[in-house]
Amino acid sequence: MLLSKLNKITLALVMTLFLGACATQQKVTVPSPSSGPTDDAYTGTETVKFLADGVPDRVFFATNKSDLTTAASATLAKQATYLKANPTLNVVLEGHADERGTREYNLALGERRATAAKNYLISNGIAANRIKVISYGKEKPANPASNALAWSQNRRAVTVKTN
Repeated sequence: MLLSKLNKITLALVMTLFLGACATQQKVTVPSPSSGPTDDAYTGTETVKFLADGVPDRVFFATNKSDLTTAASATLAKQATYLKANPTLNVVLEGHADERGTREYNLALGERRATAAKNYLISNGIAANRIKVISYGKEKPANPASNALAWSQNRRAVTVKTN
């Protein structure tokens, strides 16, 4: 009888610990597959610098995407106009990713993002030999925090003047 009570107490203790451990787990949210490419792309101005007055230096991307958003296309159109007005100016397009994912994946994603920006500029009359592409992946975050806002600010392509 004592052994039976001891077993019940032990079982109750184990169940209490198990349920307590379950209650402290954090909920992980997964983005909806139906969300569009611009749903989580940064649209603020806190991290944006300028190539020239009114010409932002960076465009932003949705998670795991290298497709240009409407806002990114508008920014790149301003950059193309500026580059046409300054024909001796060359640029480097730096591709970046947020901290999630492997180093190799993020380097490839950063390159796809920079290349998408380069292709847009070329299609708007900028000579390909004036544009270089480099990817930093997740190595140079604009915002080092680890949250949704920081991640959206780090998914970018930055246009940098080289001369």
